[in-house]
Amino acid sequence: MATIIFHIDVNSAYLSWTAVEQLKNGAEVDLRTIPAIIGGDQKSRHGIVLAKSISAKKYGIRTGEPVANAFRKCPNLVTAAPNHKMYREKSRQLMDYLRTYTTEIEQVSVDECYMDFTKIADKFASPVAAACEIKDGVKNKFGFTVNIGISSNKLLAKMASDFEKPDKVHTLFPEEIPLKMWPLPINELFMAGKSSVDTMKKLEINTIGDLAKADPALIELHLKSHGRMLWNFANGIDDSQVRSKPSEAKGIGNSMTLSEDVATYDEVQKVFKSLAQSVGGRLKKAGQKAMMISMEVKYHNFQTMSHQRQLSKPTDKEEEIYDAACQLFLESWNGEPVRLLGIRTAKLVDASEPEQLSIFDIKMPEKPDEKHQKLNKAMEEIRKKFGDSAVMKASEMK
Repeated sequence: MATIIFHIDVNSAYLSWTAVEQLKNGAEVDLRTIPAIIGGDQKSRHGIVLAKSISAKKYGIRTGEPVANAFRKCPNLVTAAPNHKMYREKSRQLMDYLRTYTTEIEQVSVDECYMDFTKIADKFASPVAAACEIKDGVKNKFGFTVNIGISSNKLLAKMASDFEKPDKVHTLFPEEIPLKMWPLPINELFMAGKSSVDTMKKLEINTIGDLAKADPALIELHLKSHGRMLWNFANGIDDSQVRSKPSEAKGIGNSMTLSEDVATYDEVQKVFKSLAQSVGGRLKKAGQKAMMISMEVKYHNFQTMSHQRQLSKPTDKEEEIYDAACQLFLESWNGEPVRLLGIRTAKLVDASEPEQLSIFDIKMPEKPDEKHQKLNKAMEEIRKKFGDSAVMKASEMK
């Protein structure tokens, strides 16, 4: 049975959901029909653009840019402040509706998800007919629109959903790649950030097709493992599965949205130090250790990425959690500024369970470093009593 994957993406989610709510409350103007954005404050013009209307896009307004810049491009711009509580409710309603079709759904953000359509394909005349039914159902039931991309894997479905908007259904099957995807500029490839694009343009790679036909070893030489991933994406290669169920064990994690985008590895390390301290402390408090560490990133343009690793043995040590997160970050980072970082743990085991040691774990007895042991214990006690930020190393201070 051929795999069929849908990628469902709400069109300008924050703006659409705000417009629907305003119209429900008696507003006479639909934000989606005028130059409008979500983000910041109309008077102060602080903050960044979280979503924009099609009319605003015509003025060159981009998601992620400062609101003040957007007003310089369009002085008559209308803005509304974000309402994340309302967004979460709209998202929940959408996902509940989609689950009336299948529970094989992986939600990847508040406004987008993947649906494994394979098992229910025979109930519909075609995948396109089913996608049109879902798209129209969302519009009629909730008042906002979605784009749906259809393919045999998640990457191509995602690329298809980004074709012409709004309120559209597009296919991008492997045989359609040369016609529909390869002519696109390289910056339209999923996960191709500005830094990667600049590097590839220096190599005279200007379209996705140029990258697909390039020597992967050359790309990897310049962009490391991220380059190999981009080369795979350009050729439509993606073996990731739709994960509709949570991890084997409920995990412990923490994330931090940064007050300013960070663009250097040194800054990232400081954030991971704080997060690893928090996650390690919570694992100890729960009496658990983790066999799996995952690191998540949200870039300045709101693209998200995560990377995970199975450990050789379970841990609750903040140093080991920190080291794993940093390594995962370096393997995945595309060089773009970052606005959110997170560390998650999974495959938890009871901390009291005996560990199976390999020959490489066996060391000759050493005199314990009592000074550091006492210091770490004292720091843990202070944090338990007064909170994680009560005591920290000087290197972690801003």
